[in-house]
Amino acid sequence: MRVLAVGAHPDDVELGCAGALLHHAAAGDEVSMLVLTPGEQGPQGVQSRVREQEVAASVLGARLIWGDFHDGEIPDGRDMVAYVDAVVRHTGAEIVYVHAPNDTHQDHVATSRAVLAAARRLTRVLYYQSPSTTSFDPTVFVDVESTLSGKLDAIRAHWSQVMQCPMVDTEAIEVSARYWGTRAKVSYAEAFETPRFVWDVARRRPALELVADDEVEHLAPVVTLGPA
Repeated sequence: MRVLAVGAHPDDVELGCAGALLHHAAAGDEVSMLVLTPGEQGPQGVQSRVREQEVAASVLGARLIWGDFHDGEIPDGRDMVAYVDAVVRHTGAEIVYVHAPNDTHQDHVATSRAVLAAARRLTRVLYYQSPSTTSFDPTVFVDVESTLSGKLDAIRAHWSQVMQCPMVDTEAIEVSARYWGTRAKVSYAEAFETPRFVWDVARRRPALELVADDEVEHLAPVVTLGPA
């Protein structure tokens, strides 16, 4: 399977779906990361963030692709969709992870819109949560108990953000994984909204769990990312 994870800035992908990406890499999937900006508006400067992202991608076993956009200025429109579409075709992506669309950061919103449009022919698109996500109602969960430590290692590679930016809190990330795990009936989970998710049952065998939410039970898939 060929996987593409898209983030507007360094550390976005790691915060949102690093646990799932580590599962993909362990299963032999080809994992690519598209980071659209170098995060030059951050307090530590562009060079630090570029080096940190390179280290984090290595931790995840992912190929790193840099976008050619400026932090805070990701465009919203046809040209942006065409750019992401070219990356989707270049990587041969079969599943795409990207920011959830309900977010206070304009770069995250523009990225989400462009990726959904560019992935219009794909059968699996998953939205991950960011610290600036405003509303999030996940329906797909990935069990990350075995990859949580690797996820935290990848996040710690962004040392300038972890050590000096209060928005990146590794303890909060672990608590969040425990919370979503409780929702999914596993120990730790990453959670995803999805506009479209078709299961390849012959290769991946997600387990269905009944999840109680506000006294209403609904089926929510807990996906085990590994060979069938």
